[in-house]
Amino acid sequence: MKRMHLHVSVPELEPAIRFYSQLFAAEPSVVKGDYAKWLLDDPRVNFAVSARGAPVGLNHLGIQAEEAAELEELGQRLDDIDADVREEMGTLCCYAQSDKYWTTDPAGIAWESYHTLGSIPMFGAQDEGAGDCCVPEGASSGACQPARDDEAKGRC
Repeated sequence: MKRMHLHVSVPELEPAIRFYSQLFAAEPSVVKGDYAKWLLDDPRVNFAVSARGAPVGLNHLGIQAEEAAELEELGQRLDDIDADVREEMGTLCCYAQSDKYWTTDPAGIAWESYHTLGSIPMFGAQDEGAGDCCVPEGASSGACQPARDDEAKGRC
C-alpha cells in the first residue's frame, strides 16, 4: 500500500512541530535539528517539515511506496505519460536512503515517488546544504503562497 507524502518548508521547526502534533494528535516519528516527519495512518500520509532555508510553503508532493514493486509501477506510470523523470537509486536524502523517481507536474510542482531502504544519520550525502537532495532543479518549491493582504486573503 502506498502513502501520500507532503513536505512543507517552515521558517522555524519547533512551532511547526507543536502545531502539527496538535493538528494530527500525534508526535512526529522522526525529529532532527532541522526536520520532522509524521507517518500517519489517519489520514494515511507521510507529512514532513524542514527548516533548511528553502522558501516557506509547499516544498514538494510525493507518493511513498512500501515495496520496490510499487515504486517500479509508479515509475512506469510516469514513463507512460512521457513525464521528464529523474531516477535516483540508493540516494541519501532526508535522513533516509531511498530509491526515487522525481518529476514535475504541469504546474511546476515537484513530485517524488520513492521507496525507503533505510535510515541515515544526516540530512543528505553532503549534509552541508545537502547539495542535490530533495527538490530537483527547475521544479517549483513553495509554489502556492497565500496572499497577505486583506483583499486577496485566502487565495493562492
